[in-house]
Amino acid sequence: MIFRGCSYEADVTEALKNGHWPEGCAPELCSHAETCVRCSDLVLVTQTFQRARNESILAVREASPSLLWWRAQLRRRHTATERLARPITIAQIFALFVNLTVGIVFLAWQYRHGLRWETWWSDLASTRVVHFFSLGSRDLSGIVLATSAVGMVAVLSGIVLYLVYKKA
Repeated sequence: MIFRGCSYEADVTEALKNGHWPEGCAPELCSHAETCVRCSDLVLVTQTFQRARNESILAVREASPSLLWWRAQLRRRHTATERLARPITIAQIFALFVNLTVGIVFLAWQYRHGLRWETWWSDLASTRVVHFFSLGSRDLSGIVLATSAVGMVAVLSGIVLYLVYKKA
């Protein structure tokens, strides 16, 4: 099969593109397009696509204003929800980080002391709990370390929340 171009094809294409077909073009061009298979197919396909395009443009223009308003409201709510959820997500990630850090430090401390977890139950007797919290001759380094850790977590939480709400 050999495809040969038509010498009038460029003129027909230009007339169709500019919207001059068939009223604004020469009569010999119209008569040629009726006899030439290639040019008649070009006219048929181009006019079909132009009609479909014009119909779709009219369909879009007939959209309901209430539908546009509803979409705008939906987009506004979605944006507001994302803005409100971002600080909460950041605070949750920070809390997860703090909890994981405390858990890792606890496991490392327990591993260093020999992992005697079964003795915990016997240590939880009421007299021992009261004795643990009394400030007798007990070493205060553990209490100072725990107080410092709680203070550090409180300060870091405040800084993170300040930075999150400052950006929002």
